[in-house]
Amino acid sequence: MLNRILPYSWRTKVAAKRHDRSIRAVLDTPPVRAADDGVVLFSMIGTRVLLPYLVAVKSLWHQLDRGRIVILDDGSLTAHDKALLDLHCGRPEVIPIATVDTGEFPHGGCWERFLTILDRRADEYWIQLDSDTVTLGPVPELTDAITANRSFTLLGGTDGEIGALPLHEIARTLYPGGPEGGHVQARFESRLGQADGAPGWRYVRGCAGFTGFAAGGAGRERASQFLALLVDLIGAESKPIWGTEQIASNFHIANEPDPLLLPSRRYLNYWGEPIGPEAAFVHFVGTHRYAKGAYADASLDAIRTVGGEAIRHEDRRDPSVEHTARMRAAGSSLRNAAPKAT
Repeated sequence: MLNRILPYSWRTKVAAKRHDRSIRAVLDTPPVRAADDGVVLFSMIGTRVLLPYLVAVKSLWHQLDRGRIVILDDGSLTAHDKALLDLHCGRPEVIPIATVDTGEFPHGGCWERFLTILDRRADEYWIQLDSDTVTLGPVPELTDAITANRSFTLLGGTDGEIGALPLHEIARTLYPGGPEGGHVQARFESRLGQADGAPGWRYVRGCAGFTGFAAGGAGRERASQFLALLVDLIGAESKPIWGTEQIASNFHIANEPDPLLLPSRRYLNYWGEPIGPEAAFVHFVGTHRYAKGAYADASLDAIRTVGGEAIRHEDRRDPSVEHTARMRAAGSSLRNAAPKAT
């Protein structure tokens, strides 16, 4: 009852800590066998999302069985965090966010993440993976996309199934009432019909939480074209607003050669609704992240799949059981971190 009257930010922190406790068994799963094979699993993370990230990256790598791991450190990763990442992720490359030169582009809002991909995709296939995702089963669509060197994106929702369309068609289809206000994405998309002289550009209603960038594709030059379009349609003051990086990613993927739009029945964002049996990948986004325990359930299923210890539904009302679980988790964490301690 008390939790219901707490501010949303407090409730989220409580839920996040509870979630971390429920998934600590990820520390008992086998490490990723990273390989320098032309595929990169890339994420921007910090100390706050370390355990969920391990679930995300291990569950995806388990299904792909390929790739090396690169991490963009948001500035909060500790020495202990990096020791755990070395142990579990095959000594990943860790890039300090402060070293990313954003140039003409905004600081923050995940722009450093996007620009890193564009700067380094020349010879490798880069997959952008959010830490609040779980891969639940085989992902043949991804394997085929990598083999064919096709970029891909998770769709924002079923409305994204209209496809990667010319700019004016996006505006006409999704915003029949004309330009809208509100969220920066709606303001931009609803004005795409006003884009003059666009050289055959297209756009897709995607989600930057899970995207694949084919090796050898366009870099910052296309991102600059997007930025100019954004300024022309909704003003320079909109550039630093949270959400513009996702729009940029949508624009970029839509203008790649033959991009793959992942089928939303199998690759989806979680909005508090039941997850169907066809689901292979779920992004637990925003206000619904911890709703109905679905995120924890999916994470525990993934931990079992990648080789975690048997997880029992323990009686949380029994203090002795909770104490034993905490002691086991703490011991596991110390054992795992010890070899890399400095």
